[in-house]
Amino acid sequence: MSDEPEHRRRAALIYNPIKVDKKRLRKRVENAAKDAGWRRPLFYETTPEDLGQDATARALREGVDALLVAGGDGTVRAVSEALIESRVPLTIVPSGTGNLLARNLGLPLSDQERIIRATFDGRVEPIDIGMAHLTRADGSTEEHGFVVMAGIGLDAAMIANTSSHLKKTMGWVAYVDGAARALNGAEPFRIMYQRSGGRLHTTKVHSILFANCGTLPAGISLVPDASIADGLLDVALIQPAGRFGWLGVWRKVWWDNSVLRRTRSGRRLIERRHNASVRYMQTTLVDAGVDEPHPVQLDGDEFGEAVRIHCQILPGALLVSLPKRRAPLSP
Repeated sequence: MSDEPEHRRRAALIYNPIKVDKKRLRKRVENAAKDAGWRRPLFYETTPEDLGQDATARALREGVDALLVAGGDGTVRAVSEALIESRVPLTIVPSGTGNLLARNLGLPLSDQERIIRATFDGRVEPIDIGMAHLTRADGSTEEHGFVVMAGIGLDAAMIANTSSHLKKTMGWVAYVDGAARALNGAEPFRIMYQRSGGRLHTTKVHSILFANCGTLPAGISLVPDASIADGLLDVALIQPAGRFGWLGVWRKVWWDNSVLRRTRSGRRLIERRHNASVRYMQTTLVDAGVDEPHPVQLDGDEFGEAVRIHCQILPGALLVSLPKRRAPLSP
């Protein structure tokens, strides 16, 4: 039986043992908790059967006051989903290859110590989280949370075609190989979609993305206006046209979004130039359907095929712990 005073606060760490040096990580969390006067932390490892949801539920039943997660983007997504509306703050400890949520929060990716200590002496801010309701070809349905973005179409096929071995050895660059294989023979498909309070639209796309935030590794801004704290869902329709259509997509995402938008003169140039290869819109929810099943991805993990995807944003539904010396999150 523990002789620690029950009134002291307690944190829990959920981690993917494949992605982290668990001995070092656990020691860092233990030392930070001790220095802050908290009880000894609880520790939970993820497994192939439990990506983090069940571990989070167990931690919440223990009455923890804060939770840390260390692993890949899939682990962060699973734990965040299980924390919705719990009001228990989450600390994202960068660990995997993408670190997508950590990047969009502006966290120092190479300073685990500072981020861990933010659990105990940082500040807590609310962020949005997305929910995706999937309908399969057989009519069955399921619902999952996502913190970065969901997608149906070529982006999900790219992820499905990415070698797990290459991901381990090359990190996010491995997706380039997956993209090349997915693009081979890729054809546009027709979707019908409807935004909150809007009319029904139909168009052809290669992918449709639903973004809570939009920054990728290497400073690529896939969805430039997406904010993790604005209460809005950003939708991107990927529609390359003609022989050089994919060059237009690349120019839009890399050059326009990730380079030109950083300066006032660059933004003026974008406004004068028409590039319809990627179209953006904002809403609070969107419903999209396709005639044939297409692959779905959530935060970079494949989730099978669906014929319908309904996405909505839950404003401020997740609390995150952040280091004090950084700019506040803004819409």
